Amino acid sequence: MILEVDGIEFRYISVPTLKDVSFSLKRGELLSVLGNNGAGKSTLLKCINRILKPQKGTAYIEKRDIAKLSRREVAQKMGYVAQRYENARFTVFDAVLLGRKPHIKWDVTKKDMDIVNRVLEKLNLQQFALRYLDELSGGELQKVVIARALAQEPQVLLLDEPTSNLDLKNQMEVLRILKQTVEEENIAAIVIMHDLNLSLRFSNKFLLLKDKTIFACGGMEIMTSKNIASVYGIPIAVEKFHDIPVVVPL
Repeated sequence: MILEVDGIEFRYISVPTLKDVSFSLKRGELLSVLGNNGAGKSTLLKCINRILKPQKGTAYIEKRDIAKLSRREVAQKMGYVAQRYENARFTVFDAVLLGRKPHIKWDVTKKDMDIVNRVLEKLNLQQFALRYLDELSGGELQKVVIARALAQEPQVLLLDEPTSNLDLKNQMEVLRILKQTVEEENIAAIVIMHDLNLSLRFSNKFLLLKDKTIFACGGMEIMTSKNIASVYGIPIAVEKFHDIPVVVPL
């Protein structure tokens, strides 16, 4: 296992947000975290990435307790894309280069520059390299933030609603690239998603959260009409269209 989450519990003051969350992730797995608003999805990513300190439990990356790693070591192992981010006065190239910061010892190397150029090309951002972030559309900026996480060359990617500001074409492009990266680099990714159909199309593992804890976790076998209806509180059907599973609210 590349990532193990063991009994994480978190509360804001006295309000429980996560209760006894445990799961594991192998290399090559792209896990979608699914559930209603307020289910604790974003809090879970922040606990894994040590942005928040859980009251109970911990996470292990490559058998190492994340709570015992330095911030630099965590950043070398994990790439994190937040739901919201600051729009600083950087060029696109410099913003993506920041993803190399955990690996830079004295100065930027040719390897760092090559990695940034490769990631910009992968996400079709080369033409924006010298443009400032505040000159970009919301969708273009979202892709830059994802590019910065990829430039870290992490072992685990954590992405909080990475397609929320993207149109349909760019949603498909970004998730294809993410899936391809997980497979080719033999890493793992956890993605918070609201679009169940995109999740079914690109993920190979799923985590359903309900009432602040895990309702179900596994592969396609857990993505049944009954389970999804129980989590979201509405009747649904899971059908296939062109051999692609599709969630249909009834």
